[in-house]
Amino acid sequence: MSDHAGYDPVTIELIQSSLDAISDEMFATMRKTAVSSIIYEVLDFGVAITDRNGFLASSGAGIPSFVGMLDYGVRAIIKKFSPAGDIHPGDIFVANIPHFGGVSHMNDVVLILPVFAEHKLLAWVANKAHWADIGGMAPSSIHPDATEVFQEGLQLPEIKLFERGAPIASVMEIILANSRMPETARGDLWAGVASMRAGERRIQELVAKYGAATVLHAIERFLDYGEAVSREALKRLPKGTFQAEDRLDDGRVLTAKVTITEDEFIVDLRGNPPQDKGPFNSSFASTEVDSKVLFKAITSPGTPANAGSFRPLRLICDERSMFNAQYPAAMGLYYEVGIRALDIVWKALAPQLTDHLTAGHYASVCGTFIGGTHPDTGKRHVFIEPQLGGWGGAEGEDGDSAQYTASHGDTFNCAVEVTEARNGVRIDRLELNDEPGGEGKYRGGKGIRLDYRIRGDDFWITAMYSRSKVAPWGLNGGHGGSLNYIEILRADGGEERYSSCAVLPLRRGDVVRIVTANGGGYGEPAGRSRDRVLADVKDGYITSRIAKEIYGLDIASG
Repeated sequence: MSDHAGYDPVTIELIQSSLDAISDEMFATMRKTAVSSIIYEVLDFGVAITDRNGFLASSGAGIPSFVGMLDYGVRAIIKKFSPAGDIHPGDIFVANIPHFGGVSHMNDVVLILPVFAEHKLLAWVANKAHWADIGGMAPSSIHPDATEVFQEGLQLPEIKLFERGAPIASVMEIILANSRMPETARGDLWAGVASMRAGERRIQELVAKYGAATVLHAIERFLDYGEAVSREALKRLPKGTFQAEDRLDDGRVLTAKVTITEDEFIVDLRGNPPQDKGPFNSSFASTEVDSKVLFKAITSPGTPANAGSFRPLRLICDERSMFNAQYPAAMGLYYEVGIRALDIVWKALAPQLTDHLTAGHYASVCGTFIGGTHPDTGKRHVFIEPQLGGWGGAEGEDGDSAQYTASHGDTFNCAVEVTEARNGVRIDRLELNDEPGGEGKYRGGKGIRLDYRIRGDDFWITAMYSRSKVAPWGLNGGHGGSLNYIEILRADGGEERYSSCAVLPLRRGDVVRIVTANGGGYGEPAGRSRDRVLADVKDGYITSRIAKEIYGLDIASG
């Protein structure tokens, strides 16, 4: 049996599998060579291969919102440089303006490299990673009070970083001069270059083995296959229009309308709050990727993602809304907006897709930025950690505890030992959150309680947690979850509570306590079995008081 164009289908499958393996090698290279723990431990980055026209052909591991935006970046480079014929072997491009070019926020620096073989442009490889500091009004380049992108760091407007294989020294110098941590920036930049060059080399080897025409055909077939899988899955989804509302912590109402037909999956986010005056904004591309994450999860989670997978998806957004902010709006907290976009679409569909979707999860990246003068090195230092939290319960099972959000993908929390060795703090406590919230026939998973003890005399914290007042939603009678927040336990005995803070001073002996939410429950709590409630108390998931007040089981009296 042969392919319709005369190509051996076994060879086509081998090429497709090879592209996936190449993406994985790019990811491993970045992980092993990066300097920042946010990259090599948390894995706050993503890699991708696109076809020659800039459409996602193979997605490596990493954060979906990174991987899924990289092809936007490639197409922006093609649009800008292709008309003048200014794309050459060895060129590397860089971008970080979040309103254009596949960028999320200023810290997420995009690197893009064209792959040439047999004297023609065959594909592109790309990499996006969170850099610890890119300049701006505050250390870490993230500030909840920023009002425009100019305050958030150095802008890199889709420019060349390398010309025909050689770094452009002046551009390198400008980037490093604008970072408060130039050594870290340099190391993470070169890790991204190494990652892409590994991908470039492997793709060229693939072409040498099978020929450019065969590789190009395989990529085209792979995109068509992705579309076919999604369209077949679309037929099995319930048809109609489904809606949901939720609220932000400040009372603003979020709304989503999802229409599923035989041919389309339409996400309508019109009518949502206008563009925020601060950094609580995301771009259209970022919002579209969050819609893609949910679409992929309910249609074909077991197959690779490529541009073809999302051809049935259509997003509608108002311009100058928080989900489609325009330049020069601040974008530092885009990730909090994106996860809420995903969450409201999820909420609209969950009652119809209980076999696919859980009750609401903690739905905040809970990005925590801590820095200062490192007590061991005397150098300026910043570390970044997104935090774990609770997922919602589902039909037949309790929610998962201490997991990352639905936006995170293949990321991990930084190991306690690494945090203590590298970041100038001690970890006093890391445990599950025992607060009430998320009760149900199947309870929500637990968030965490994490205590950082500060070792230096000149430290600070910046953070912005959403769902600090409006808890994760329950489903089918389940109770809502708990809340995300930060407590500062001062060495002098004082206590403070925050959901948002900017460069808040910390001193030696202060404790930063992170508390993340329990997910929402599924089903009425009265339906939970006595044995499950007893096991929850024994395992420390709930207290005997909650067992009595919510589940009606008096442990003390037997």
